[in-house]
Amino acid sequence: MVQGRKSMPAYLKVLRGNPGQYPIQEEVQPEIPATVPSPPVHLDQYACEEWERISIECYRLRLLTALDVQSLAAYCMAYSRWRSAEEILASIKARDPLTRGLLTKGTDDKPVQNPMLMIARTAAREMVRYASEFGLTPAARARIAAGFLAEKTPGKFDGFLAG
Repeated sequence: MVQGRKSMPAYLKVLRGNPGQYPIQEEVQPEIPATVPSPPVHLDQYACEEWERISIECYRLRLLTALDVQSLAAYCMAYSRWRSAEEILASIKARDPLTRGLLTKGTDDKPVQNPMLMIARTAAREMVRYASEFGLTPAARARIAAGFLAEKTPGKFDGFLAG
């Protein structure tokens, strides 16, 4: 297994800037479709709603190609699982003011943690992991935007030492 920092696509390296002036190797780029891809047919209603919400922006940023459809679909399904679990927890919370849905009866009638909490937590973790791959989190956007903020302005001694 390869260790260390994950490799960044050349497109994102160009967006971030190249402060070390290392050569950026060209990559094989998948084809960008002419229009925003439709959501895959296996997505449920919540996942399709999330697809419609974010796919246009991902496409505009050239982050959604023909090869990325299933990865974005996985993000949307994680979102759907998280949202469904949170809705179930909210309905349990409304009926159970004492434990607010955080506890439920175990097999021996002793209180145990509600399994929906683990489902919601796992789905949220997956959702954030997929979202960072598409630049949908603040930290991921900051890494992409660093190139725009770090544009070099010409100094008065630029070109003086050029050979």
